[in-house]
Amino acid sequence: MVPTRLDHCVIHVTDWERSNAFYTTVLGAELIARPVGYAYRFGDLQLNVHGPGVAPAEVARLPVAPGNSDLCFEWMGPIADAIAHLQRCGVAVERGPMQRFGAKGAGTSVYFRDPDGSLMEFMSYAGRDISDAPL
Repeated sequence: MVPTRLDHCVIHVTDWERSNAFYTTVLGAELIARPVGYAYRFGDLQLNVHGPGVAPAEVARLPVAPGNSDLCFEWMGPIADAIAHLQRCGVAVERGPMQRFGAKGAGTSVYFRDPDGSLMEFMSYAGRDISDAPL
């Protein structure tokens, strides 16, 4: 086994205030102030954020663009609760609930978008049938 695990990945946003509100309220991120901009932390994993004023290191062949990310977050409960949370936050469910396959095996997912259009997913492994989730 190779001694690695995911540390962080990168997203790009166009409006700090709007994105900070979304990632903290909808996704539960801890907001981490950087010298320029912010990062979004989830426990010991982090989203580094490129946005207004950030000059990223020129390492990537194609730098991440606003709306060009696709991220999945585990929802720690029934998918129906994730859908209700998105509704309370005024975030439209784009697809789902549907059966998907994630890091822990089979789960149930719903898809939605961040303010820049990046695809977001909540996946639940709680074992509840998707027929229990409101559309």
